[in-house]
Amino acid sequence: MPNSSLESIAYPAPGARPSRSIRETVSPHVVVLFGATGDLARRKLLPGLTHLSLSALAPDIQVVGTSLEDMDDVAFREFARQAVTEFSSHKLTDEQWGAFCDKLHYVPQGAGPEALAVAVAKAESELGPEVLRLHYLSVPPKAALAVINMLKDADLVQRSRVIMEKPFGTDLDSAIALNDQVHETFFESQIFRIDHFLGKEPAQNILAFRFANGLFEPIWNRNFIDHIQIDIPETLGLDRRAEFYESTGAYKDMVVTHLFQVMAFVAMEPPTALEPRAISEEKNKVFRSLLPIEPQHVVRGQYGGYRDEDGVAPDSDTETFIALKCRIDNWRWAGVPFYLRTGKRMAEGQRIISIAFKEAPKSMFPAGSGVGSQGPDHLTFDLADASKVSLSFYGKRPGPGMRLDKVSMQFATQETDRAADVLEAYERLILDAMRGDHTLFTTADGIESLWERSIPLLDDPPAVKTYAPGTWGPNAIHQLVAPHAWRLPFERAWRERR
Repeated sequence: MPNSSLESIAYPAPGARPSRSIRETVSPHVVVLFGATGDLARRKLLPGLTHLSLSALAPDIQVVGTSLEDMDDVAFREFARQAVTEFSSHKLTDEQWGAFCDKLHYVPQGAGPEALAVAVAKAESELGPEVLRLHYLSVPPKAALAVINMLKDADLVQRSRVIMEKPFGTDLDSAIALNDQVHETFFESQIFRIDHFLGKEPAQNILAFRFANGLFEPIWNRNFIDHIQIDIPETLGLDRRAEFYESTGAYKDMVVTHLFQVMAFVAMEPPTALEPRAISEEKNKVFRSLLPIEPQHVVRGQYGGYRDEDGVAPDSDTETFIALKCRIDNWRWAGVPFYLRTGKRMAEGQRIISIAFKEAPKSMFPAGSGVGSQGPDHLTFDLADASKVSLSFYGKRPGPGMRLDKVSMQFATQETDRAADVLEAYERLILDAMRGDHTLFTTADGIESLWERSIPLLDDPPAVKTYAPGTWGPNAIHQLVAPHAWRLPFERAWRERR
């Protein structure tokens, strides 16, 4: 374990309750951005840091970028300007950019830990006393430990937190080894394993919807819910990530680090308080209650043409698609199947959670009335940035007789006067890490529990089945979900605000 002196002045002790107020500013921070010239930094991290710095949320920050590229401050600032111009949703004036660009610094990673330490010390001198550090590891998983060791050699562990990108290991043994090695330098309370899905506004709206409303909380259990689907298809392909994807596949890349995390928000018991430790405890209980993932309840797929991609083995067995049925073995969810599906090169890009309620007795309605003909009542969360929620149910068709149609009530964040307050997922997660709030991050115990329950699948994966690009996956997915049906594609479109 690291030396106890690392738990330093301005950081709360493990288990303390950081504020959840989105309006509260944070302490001055130096953000050390590893992989500062990579795709994630360009598309998300640099635009996000720009917005946080120029807002009232985190105005006192300095950014030290480091990567394999050999450039200076001027070149890095120009790189960042292009990234913000291309990808930020907040258009900046020249004056606003000028106020931020002076906070950007760069040191090549090849210059070594001493040069990095000097650059951080110089940035800290711009912020005054009691400045804190946030290290963002936007690097491939295989490079994470080298970065951790570099931080240790540069004496940059004190007063710091570290954000680590997925995946967190590739199986139970590698996850345990990775956690053990990272814990040699950082306390668990300093580590933030990021899942950008949980940083999205609609993901957190699940907690509000479940626990703030007496209308839904009493029926959120096996007595009223028939099954649940979490469906995250993607239209994108490999996007030049063949080397990474070949060693992971859809299950390790998406299910363990994203879909199971979303499932925990849907399935968790009410926490004792809306604070990080209580919420993490309830999420981890879900993971410990998850039954082992059995191969006979899994469909693995590979889109046609995948093996012809650059960097892909001609006999590759890597899945680009996966659908599975899993169960949570506790009092609330006994007998309720959870169906998860994700994949590359699919028909649409969606992020949907669909709660299917049990059907009511239909004996009182005449034959041909239409009740039940369009499936069960559904509560649907759209995890896209629009943050939509829909409740569908049967209602009487206007006119004579008793004919029923499926109708719905819908809500979207854009319909409120607070739509402009929505933070992009990475912005929110960086801000929470600065505050020491672990609510939306994964713990070591949680990730190890998930890899442990994945052992049957990883040891004996079913053969991949080919599916055509632009479809919803192999045909075998319909037998997996039977007697139910997949919620996507929708028969009706979301209503848009006029």
